[in-house]
Amino acid sequence: MTLLADTRFATRRRTLAAALAGQRIDSMLITHLTHVRYLSGFSGSNAALLVHKDLSCAIATDGRYTTQIAEEVPDIEALIERPSAQALLKKITGPRRVGYEAAFVSVAELENLQQACGEDVTLVPVTEVVEKIRLIKDPIELERLREIAQVAATAFEELLAAGELAIGRTERDVATDLEYRMRKLGAERPSFETIVASGPNSAKPHHGAGDRVIAAGDLVTIDFGAHGCGFNSDMTRTLIMDHTTDFTAEIYEIVLAAQLAGIDAATPGTALVDVDRACRDIIADAGYGEYFVHSTGHGIGLDVHEPPWAAMTGTGTLEPGMTLTIEPGIYVPGKGGVRIEDTLIITNGAPEIITKINKNLHVV
Repeated sequence: MTLLADTRFATRRRTLAAALAGQRIDSMLITHLTHVRYLSGFSGSNAALLVHKDLSCAIATDGRYTTQIAEEVPDIEALIERPSAQALLKKITGPRRVGYEAAFVSVAELENLQQACGEDVTLVPVTEVVEKIRLIKDPIELERLREIAQVAATAFEELLAAGELAIGRTERDVATDLEYRMRKLGAERPSFETIVASGPNSAKPHHGAGDRVIAAGDLVTIDFGAHGCGFNSDMTRTLIMDHTTDFTAEIYEIVLAAQLAGIDAATPGTALVDVDRACRDIIADAGYGEYFVHSTGHGIGLDVHEPPWAAMTGTGTLEPGMTLTIEPGIYVPGKGGVRIEDTLIITNGAPEIITKINKNLHVV
C-alpha cells in the first residue's frame, strides 16, 4: 500500500489550527488515538498530541514506542514520558486557552488534565473539529480504502469458492475461515467482530457468530471487514442455503431494491436524511417498515463507523470525497432477515462502489 506523505499531516494540523482560530483556542490537546494518528501518523497505543495556533506542535508517548515514534513522526520531536497528555500540558506556559476533545475525555481524565495545568492555563471543551476535517478523504486515503475493501471482497469470494459456507457447518466455523482468509491476503485483523447470522439468527442485526449449525433453507447474513494500515472496510451479503421460500425470496428482493435506491440517491448535494428515506420508503411500501430497525449507513475510514450518518435524524449533505455505506435490512423475529451493504465513495457523479461482490440472490 502507498505510504502517506509526511506533508499531509502538517496540512491537516494547519487546517485544525485554522478551525480553532474562531474559538480563540491557543492550543489543542489531542488524546483520541485515531485523531493522533490522523494528525501525526503515529499508530501506537499510547500518545497525545498538542497543536499550537502558530502551527508548532509536540507529541508524547511512553518508552515502548521510542523507536516507532521516531520512524512514524520524524517531523515532531517526541517527549517520552507517561502519562503523556499531562506531560504535554505541564510544558505549557500561559496565559493559554487549551482545547481538549470533550467527546473522548472522561470526568476523571479531565480532573487529571486540570491538575497538570498551570494556573494561567484554561482547558476548553471542543467537539467535532477533527471529525469535520476527516469527512473529506484525500486521494491516498481513498486508495487505501479501495485496497482494504478488495482484500475483504477477495477473501469472501475465496470462501464461497472453497465451499466453506455450507450446510452442517457452524456460524463460528465460517467466520473463522473468512477472518483467516482476510489475514492471508494482507489484513492486519478484522475491522470488527465478523457476523455470520443464520436462520432465525439472521433476524438479529448484530448477532455475531455462534455455534448454530447452518441448515437448508436458512438465510445467512455475513457482515465483515478487513483492517490494514489504519483503514477499515465494511460490507454485508446475505445468502440462502439450498433453496428459497416465498418469504426469503420476497424480503431479499425488497432489500436489494432498497439498497440500489440508496446507492442511486448518494450523490453530491443530497441530504443524508434523503438517502435514508430512499431506502426506507421502499421497505415501508412493501409492508416491512417496522422491520427496518437501524439507520441506512455511515462513513468509514480510520474508524469503522464515523460521520457522515445516513439516518432519519441525519444532518448535512453529501460531498465528493466522503465515504458512505448503504445497508438497509429487514429483520423478522423468529423467521429471519436480510441485509445488503456496500461501501461507497461519493464522487462528482454516480458514487463509486468499492465493495465489488455480486449481490443478486445467491442460493448456495
